[in-house]
Amino acid sequence: MHRFYTAEIFHQSLFSEVYLKDIVERKKVKREDVLSLVLDQLCSSIGSLTNPTRLADSINTMQKRSGENVVSLNTVKSYMDHLADAFLFSECKRYDVRGKSYFDYPNKYYCEDVGLRNARIGFRQQEMTHIMENIIYNELIIRECAVDIGIVYSKETNAKGKPSNVAREIDFIANAGGKKTYIQSAYALGTEEKAITENKPFSLTGDSFPKIIVRHDIRKRWYDDAGILNIGILDFLLDGSLI
Repeated sequence: MHRFYTAEIFHQSLFSEVYLKDIVERKKVKREDVLSLVLDQLCSSIGSLTNPTRLADSINTMQKRSGENVVSLNTVKSYMDHLADAFLFSECKRYDVRGKSYFDYPNKYYCEDVGLRNARIGFRQQEMTHIMENIIYNELIIRECAVDIGIVYSKETNAKGKPSNVAREIDFIANAGGKKTYIQSAYALGTEEKAITENKPFSLTGDSFPKIIVRHDIRKRWYDDAGILNIGILDFLLDGSLI
């Protein structure tokens, strides 16, 4: 217990005494309190879509800011950039797989050190689905992949019986050495319905590039009838030949 407490205090001090202090001094940050809030918001939203507008609105609403005290969009955007420049967070953009174009916003921000992130928020919000997604993203970056979030569309019937295009997400598109690999992060696929949900975006890509589902609930890798590799998270992290 004492070791855990010491490690937590150590990592928290890294943020306040090293990283944040360095950013404030180098970037001449005037609103250190806002920088700290932006940091906390990003730590809390790993694996979730966000953008400067959402963060600014969240901060202003949470602290009931109004008038001259309102945190501006430009301030939040610049502070997000500062945190990325300090290698605390990495932005992952969304890519339209079939349209072959990038979306402006929203995107996802992943923490480059999950341990620092956990210490910053006091080891709360331990959503293992998002943490595992963050770990996979970091591993792909370590393997020198260019990583995007894939967006594909399926034609479905809405509640009113009318056809509509529904956006489906592929967690990662990893590009390395001219090779593309689609990857889904799935902590557990306990039901057939969940398995269908995770597999469906793969069938909408319109190509035959390798497709992988990384899971926490299996140990032995196997391929399904569609040629999709199901592999345990530890097996994936230890096998650098997959990507």
